Amino acid sequence: MKNTGNVIKYGDNIDTDVIIPARYLTTGDAAELAQHCMEDLDSTFKSRVHWGDIIVGGWNFGCGSSREHAPMAIKASGIPIVIAKSFARIFYRNSINIGLAIIECPEAADAICDGDKVQVDLDTGEILDVTTGQSFKAAPFPEFIQQIISAGGLVEAVKKGLVR
Repeated sequence: MKNTGNVIKYGDNIDTDVIIPARYLTTGDAAELAQHCMEDLDSTFKSRVHWGDIIVGGWNFGCGSSREHAPMAIKASGIPIVIAKSFARIFYRNSINIGLAIIECPEAADAICDGDKVQVDLDTGEILDVTTGQSFKAAPFPEFIQQIISAGGLVEAVKKGLVR
């Protein structure tokens, strides 16, 4: 599965409270969460994000609380993939559970710039910065995780009989 999008880049230690501020945690409605995604960190996010864009982050992306609201807000904003140097473990798991693809690749996260066009092949783990021509290799997901992501998350994968 290949995805191509423009990059919105952030730094290290992007925590769940700036991905979706706590004042919006009274809803589980993904569309409502998307309206407030990144607003305390980046007031331009909502106006510049487009369906299919890719977030690139630094170390420890998604640190903070264990709520699923943060990856839900990102995915509902139209972001299918987040590339980072590393992810907080609970954010990593929550992302897979809701069908948000996340890829750890420090080299790509360092080299890719805000606004670059990037193509990601989830089957092979290959990341191509279309803007610069640089390519990077990340570990691809095992097949069962690819199935969960393709199904739209763990619950949907179970409903479809892909995971038991």
